[in-house]
Amino acid sequence: MLRFRSLGSGSTGNATLVEATSGGRTSRLLIDCGFTLRHLDTRLARVGLAASDIDAVFITHEHGDHIGCAHALSRRERLPVWMSEGTWLATGGRDFEGRLKLARDGLDIEVGDIAVQPFTVPHDAREPLQLRCTDGARSLGVLTDLGHATPHVLARLAGLDALLLECNHDSQMLAASAYPAFLKLRVGGNYGHLSNAAAADIARAVHHAGLRHVVAAHLSEQNNTPERVRRALAEALGASEDEMLTATAAEGSPWLDV
Repeated sequence: MLRFRSLGSGSTGNATLVEATSGGRTSRLLIDCGFTLRHLDTRLARVGLAASDIDAVFITHEHGDHIGCAHALSRRERLPVWMSEGTWLATGGRDFEGRLKLARDGLDIEVGDIAVQPFTVPHDAREPLQLRCTDGARSLGVLTDLGHATPHVLARLAGLDALLLECNHDSQMLAASAYPAFLKLRVGGNYGHLSNAAAADIARAVHHAGLRHVVAAHLSEQNNTPERVRRALAEALGASEDEMLTATAAEGSPWLDV
């Protein structure tokens, strides 16, 4: 069985747990840990887990709201940390005491019973990767922090059973915001973040009868609202707005079976 939950998603920090259970064994992957170690421990405790229950960490890119306490967590728990070489170099090539594992597009990774398939995305980071995770029966896509969906991205999302999808901003709200012009261009550009409309286009492109969950993530507190996100995704998926789930900055999302 494969399941996932966000521990929190937004500009203040991002972390997602993916869990596979087979027989009597449970494998857990933490995707990003963009909080302080204390805050991560608190969020894990809320769901009845501790950092010692995690088998590995995958860092999608070097921005602080994603890499957060990765070094401290790895050192304290002696956890392997996966990231691209570009991400590692962008952080100064810090020493992970032999526990650094280099990932790249097309290189499949095994974390217990979770197979992790990284793929490149267009984002203003050195070598950002997003993920497809599977237990062999079900597949989850994690897609946050990108400016647009390339054909390669859409190909990696084909046939998913669940998708955690960035819905960062409403374009009209961003344009009318107090953000300086350069920041509006960065956020709304091809290497920035997905608008609701762009996210809806992705959801529409990958939608099929077996897609059980699409969870909106990385919502901007200044330039978006959950209501706008639910409306955009519901229209794209031909579903009710009440069925649409969002991962919040404070609480994340509930556990969802894939």
